[in-house]
Amino acid sequence: MDNGMKNALVTGGGAGIGAAISKALADVGYRVGVMDINADNARAVAEGLPEAVAVAGDVTSKEAVDAAFETLGAPPDLVVNNAGIVRFGPLNELSLADFRAVVDVNLIGCFVVAQAAARRMAANVGGVIINLTSVNAINPAPNVGAYAATKAAIANLTQQMAIEWGPLGIRVNAIAPGFIDAGMSAPFFEDPGVRAVRGGGVPLKRLGLAEDIANAVVYLASDAASYVNGHQLVVDGGVINSVLAQLPREPAKD
Repeated sequence: MDNGMKNALVTGGGAGIGAAISKALADVGYRVGVMDINADNARAVAEGLPEAVAVAGDVTSKEAVDAAFETLGAPPDLVVNNAGIVRFGPLNELSLADFRAVVDVNLIGCFVVAQAAARRMAANVGGVIINLTSVNAINPAPNVGAYAATKAAIANLTQQMAIEWGPLGIRVNAIAPGFIDAGMSAPFFEDPGVRAVRGGGVPLKRLGLAEDIANAVVYLASDAASYVNGHQLVVDGGVINSVLAQLPREPAKD
């Protein structure tokens, strides 16, 4: 399909941050492929957008990913690797099955989708790939299992993709969300005490919104970021740089 619109595929687009990204891209004129392993969620989001198609599929399956791009109907101009899972628990109690499941979806799934996208973009006129990482990629939290390691790996993989695919006209960047009140973190923030502590620890004194991440996606996908490649954009209200602000100290003296 070639109707003059740019085409985007958003993985994990059926809920949370992915749904917000899908909406934001539609708002700026993209035809969006909403890919999610939950077909009902993908359909619900796509039906609420002016130009969208729902795609049910598992990002760890090359066949499912290829089918998703075929459903999109045109070479992608933009792909957002947002799909991800977490299995909480101490590392010394974590099952190998849970560790592998997170690696498969977060890291291998990111690679499968990005590779399929890059091959199509290279045969077209280039494009943009945005991978979602996390502040856990920079400062891992305890009890997040394999999640932090996979996000750090995606950050490094993003740099490698940018180096290899930049000459093909493909820009690849990453976004590292902080404490976002959406998606996998939403149940965590249902506790008022947790909300108060986490939000109060952010220099901007609030939790992030899914729309904050969606806005960053729109920027990195735009011509305004045409010379940004291989970068991890941290969208966290300043929290990972605020460790010293959380520690007591005497007032400064002249």
